[in-house]
Amino acid sequence: MRKLFGTDGIRGIAGEYPLDLTTVTAIGAALAHTLAQNFKTVRVLVGMDTRESGPELAAALAAGLKSSGPSLEVTFAGVLPTPAVAYLTHTGGFSAGVVISASHNPWQDNGIKIFGSDGYKLADAAELAIEKEILARTGTPVTAPAPPLVADHSLIHEYAHWLRGQVPGLSLTGRRILVDCANGAASSLAPHILGAMGADVYAINATPDGRNINDNCGALHPEVAADEVVIRNADLGITFDGDADRVLFATSEGKVVNGDGILLLAALALQQEGRLTHNTVVATTMSNMGLENLLASHGIRMLRAPVGDKYVLEEMQKSGAALGGEQSGHIIFADRATTGDGLLTALVVLDMVDHAGRSLGALIADLKTYPQSIVNVRVKEKLPLESIPGFSAALKAAETALGDRGRIVVRYSGTEKLARVMVEAEDEAAMSKYASELAEIIRNHIGIE
Repeated sequence: MRKLFGTDGIRGIAGEYPLDLTTVTAIGAALAHTLAQNFKTVRVLVGMDTRESGPELAAALAAGLKSSGPSLEVTFAGVLPTPAVAYLTHTGGFSAGVVISASHNPWQDNGIKIFGSDGYKLADAAELAIEKEILARTGTPVTAPAPPLVADHSLIHEYAHWLRGQVPGLSLTGRRILVDCANGAASSLAPHILGAMGADVYAINATPDGRNINDNCGALHPEVAADEVVIRNADLGITFDGDADRVLFATSEGKVVNGDGILLLAALALQQEGRLTHNTVVATTMSNMGLENLLASHGIRMLRAPVGDKYVLEEMQKSGAALGGEQSGHIIFADRATTGDGLLTALVVLDMVDHAGRSLGALIADLKTYPQSIVNVRVKEKLPLESIPGFSAALKAAETALGDRGRIVVRYSGTEKLARVMVEAEDEAAMSKYASELAEIIRNHIGIE
């Protein structure tokens, strides 16, 4: 069982284990050692989001990488969306790409995400091998952190050029677009690209100060963008998370469109174009039954993967699906990118809306969702759920009562010390009742007050 890597890299509070400078340097050294076994010349690309701890952690990581020898090359890209690092790692011939980011977490947190030379997130087995190397180095002195890195800003322009090339011919002239950048990695890039394509852009939360990333804004709070769309009389709203691998939308009427709505829109558009391979879409255990039922009415099969875009991608590769994603806004177009990309998804959705000649709200109007409740319980430790007294019996009783008119998913977050209880049901009262009961059992035994 992995101790450091979660569902999306290593994550924690910046400055505390495992994101203290000593351990981060050891992570760099361990990664360098692992890469040297497969590459004659090791080149690593490093990017980060806008957290104030980013530069120091990036320097510590680079110091660890360079401790393996002067021949190892580290290229620092500065502030860059996570999917940009994935893309540039593959196209630039790098041995690996590393992002210093905690994605949607608060500013005090940070993290380390690693991409292989192919631009894909590492498989669990590869992460476990690196983790063993890291733990073996714990306590072993490594070269002190290097001076601040100098960013190569040309790389972001390469990524921007590629993005625009994914929607050739798309003009946004005459469109009023509200974009919430979450004070994160998309803060400069998203308004620039949309504006260059002719849009009248209203950018909010686009002035990062190192501590305001995801702070009551962005994809964690899509209602902010939805409200602003109405106030600004915009045609559409786009809202990213801190590292811009996720995106949600808002209709001109101020209705939030989550990942399920995006998957519906994209699935139907790709099906019409004959590009929805095997008429299959991959979602996760969190996607609503309403999406599954509506896709089925169009002859589209929906497979469910565990939560985490890397697991969605694994299922896509197994099933041959061209489209997959999460309710939270990670959307993967297999023929375009190796990971969820918020900026790419935003442009593709705008292109689909343009080709359809209808508003985003009209295109997803048929999506009727079951009431869904998600209760988060902050926990001291992640004990096996079945070991919590009374939990298994309560879960079985709730599932029996709901039958085929609802479903329950209880899981631990892969990036935070949280237990998530999701209940979905036709009966809203039953949904609330079972979500509350199951969450309370967890809270009473391992919850943090």
